Amino acid sequence: MSPRPASRPRSASSPALKRLTHLCAAARHYKPLRTAVVHPVDAVSLLGALQAQRAGLILPVFIGPERRIRTAARRANLELSAHSVISTEHSHAAAECAVQLARRGEVDAIMKGALHTDELMHAVVDPVQGLRTERRVSHVFAIDAPHYPRLLFITDAAVNIYPSLEDKRDIVQNAIDLAHALGVRLPKVAILSAVELVTPKIKSTLDAAALCKMADRGQISGAVLDGPLAFDNAVSRAAAASKAIASDVAGRADIFVVPDIEAGNMLAKQLEYLAGAELAGIVLGARVPIMLTSRADGARARLASCALAVLFARR
Repeated sequence: MSPRPASRPRSASSPALKRLTHLCAAARHYKPLRTAVVHPVDAVSLLGALQAQRAGLILPVFIGPERRIRTAARRANLELSAHSVISTEHSHAAAECAVQLARRGEVDAIMKGALHTDELMHAVVDPVQGLRTERRVSHVFAIDAPHYPRLLFITDAAVNIYPSLEDKRDIVQNAIDLAHALGVRLPKVAILSAVELVTPKIKSTLDAAALCKMADRGQISGAVLDGPLAFDNAVSRAAAASKAIASDVAGRADIFVVPDIEAGNMLAKQLEYLAGAELAGIVLGARVPIMLTSRADGARARLASCALAVLFARR
């Protein structure tokens, strides 16, 4: 991921971004999560975990090459003497150790440090020693966009590359469960495509129609689904009305389900870099929530990702 600009665009009329801050405040009412911080061999990873601890969100257990962890802490003037450090040979071993701690119930969550996402997720989804459940593992972005009237969720923009219809069923249900944990009782789910009509020429429209029927039959629960919807119809009631779309979701969507990782990644980054939105993310569908923080994430984004994990795990 490319470095984030020193400052992101803010319109003079943009409302203050407070929704992620409110998440952090809500999470402080719960007991902090004992969290395996995987391969935190740089200052960014260590500082993010320590800030989350000071905020009352997590209790970090640092896992990785101990000498490299302590060297990074010393260079950044960070104090680790009161923290647990489990030494491993390399990043792969650190990921495997974190997964085993989660399997044994010794940690409540996992946080990514200075290793590649695929290294960590390889250990998480291992069919024998991993953290799989009956659900497909998927990522959800919680996004505070300045000109949208509520927190919005985009899934999946980080884990599943080209999900099948069966995968999308789990992706949708994971996002619904997160919305419930954050207090959205009946989230509205927009299944996105390039058009709002079902056509065999665009597979995502067929998937959208099938997902809506699956919701009708109880295979997806706890939300109102509609799709296919183009993005403008999902966020604007006027745009939907101009196309005579009668929908309980159009213009009021909480959850945006994208066709694939490319569409989701571009949509999330466009909101961040061009619309001044703030993002936090979490991986669900495993036995414990997983925070895939990035080197480019600011302090509020890292804290909000921890808050998502706390609210999901404790509720």
